Amino acid sequence: MPEKYAAVVLSAGKGTRMNSDVPKQYLMLEGMPVLCYSLQSFQQSMIEQIVLVCSEENLEYCRKEIVEKYGYTKVRAIVAGGRERYHSVYCGLEELAKLTELPDYVMIHDGARPFVDQAMIERCAKAVEQYQACVAGMPVKDTIKIADKYGFAVETPERKLVWQIQTPQVFAFSLIYQAYRELLEMEAGGMNISVTDDAMVVETVMKRQVRLVEGSYKNIKITTPEDLKIAGVLTQK
Repeated sequence: MPEKYAAVVLSAGKGTRMNSDVPKQYLMLEGMPVLCYSLQSFQQSMIEQIVLVCSEENLEYCRKEIVEKYGYTKVRAIVAGGRERYHSVYCGLEELAKLTELPDYVMIHDGARPFVDQAMIERCAKAVEQYQACVAGMPVKDTIKIADKYGFAVETPERKLVWQIQTPQVFAFSLIYQAYRELLEMEAGGMNISVTDDAMVVETVMKRQVRLVEGSYKNIKITTPEDLKIAGVLTQK
């Protein structure tokens, strides 16, 4: 039987660096909200079901103005996220865990990255079936310096070994769900939690290696007004 895939698309961020009252993922990009681009890519892929995670106040907006308006039939649930990104991811995984038939793999994607495409999705799917944990990313183009707390360069890592990490980040569902459950238990036990992406959760909690998969230099995250302008140019190519 073919492997079953699901996606958790995160749309709960406030986008404070965008200097806009409208969250970045709902800003218009060439006539369509930024969020729609990634949802459309997953809608057209092998993904069977999508859980969209947004803020409590945007639940109805996402339902009416995103999912229903643009006909994203694979979005099976829209749920409210949590305080931090990792809380929001867990909310999405919890919703998937309620299904009578669990997915084999889940792709976790930031809704502010509109340029995920079919080739990237397929590369990630091929890698996760082999390695159980993988993330999209690209080798950095610039020399990277590691700084100390005073702002002085203390190390220059070999450039070919340094990647900038993107999404989707893709995992066997049982692996990532267990990792997040243990992470939240650690937090409930008073441990100070500091994780910046899903791969870090798997690496830290499950002590598992994560495979790096080629994403795209086009796969930018829209964070600032300048990013939105760049995205406008990229949509024309």
